Amino acid sequence: MLPSATTDPCETGETVCDLALRLTDNSVVAQVADVLIGAPMALVGLVLLAFAVRWVLHRLVDRVVKRAESGVLPDAVGRLSKVRRGPHAPMTHDAVTSTRRVQRAKTIGSLLKSIITGVLVAIFGTMILSEIGVNIAPIIASAGIIGLALGFGAQSLVKDFLSGIFMILEDQYGVGDVVDVGEASGTVEAVSLRITRLRDVNGTVWYVPNGEILRVGNMSQNWARTVLDINVSYGEDLARVRRVLQDVAHDLWEDEDYKNLVIEEPEVWGVESLGIDGVTVRVTLKTAPMEQWAVAREMRQRIKARFDHEGIEIPFPQRVIWNRQEPAAPAAAGADQP
Repeated sequence: MLPSATTDPCETGETVCDLALRLTDNSVVAQVADVLIGAPMALVGLVLLAFAVRWVLHRLVDRVVKRAESGVLPDAVGRLSKVRRGPHAPMTHDAVTSTRRVQRAKTIGSLLKSIITGVLVAIFGTMILSEIGVNIAPIIASAGIIGLALGFGAQSLVKDFLSGIFMILEDQYGVGDVVDVGEASGTVEAVSLRITRLRDVNGTVWYVPNGEILRVGNMSQNWARTVLDINVSYGEDLARVRRVLQDVAHDLWEDEDYKNLVIEEPEVWGVESLGIDGVTVRVTLKTAPMEQWAVAREMRQRIKARFDHEGIEIPFPQRVIWNRQEPAAPAAAGADQP
């Protein structure tokens, strides 16, 4: 009697071995067929399945990225600027915003694709090793221990990467923005998943880990505001001062050189405070992003010239010095008597 009649050389799930055993009724042929045909077919099937899953997921990511490139938030500055400049004026800010949105979407898409590829390689690689007869239990246990060790040893690195992902995803800031991140502030020169590089007004370059950024103040998104506190003497007519400031701000609003920078009619909010040196009157101008400083400098220059012309006094600290002279000591009594 053949050995195959009493023993089954095929293990559970070995389809090729079972088929060869039924056709030949020979255990040796069945085992050889499983090694030469079954195992390679299983490996090829796993590889093809891995590529198919990767292709499907990457296509899904591409569709999400393409939708994210169009944006979902309205651009307030674009609408206001279009009304201000006319429908045929170039929309520089819109182009910058669109470019940043596309770059952000592509960065997130590339990151998601890398994560998907890494996860699929780990999963299907383990399945392939198991298929060729490697005991994967120690590998899985070792991977768990190594992952735990890396998690404890590289917490700050993981924190930096996660913070960088959300910063890019939420578009908290981008290259060219002027931001305040706490210890450092300046213009963003580079943003990566781990660090943000800033250059301050003095030219110093700051490298800030993303995980250390607790809050971000972005002075470059959508629109900005110039806030000027102008001090005048207590003896000035405040109603006249407000009219003069409104005229100066309106002239700047109508100036052709600043029509693309000031996006709304300026406002004089009125008396802000009563100080020891004078009365503070606040003027505000809504500007395009990162133009608030240039507008503020021009406004200060125009206000100074107009105040000089109108005779409005800008107070400045003054100091009164009392010069006391001690009287001469009286002559001693009887000093002149003979």
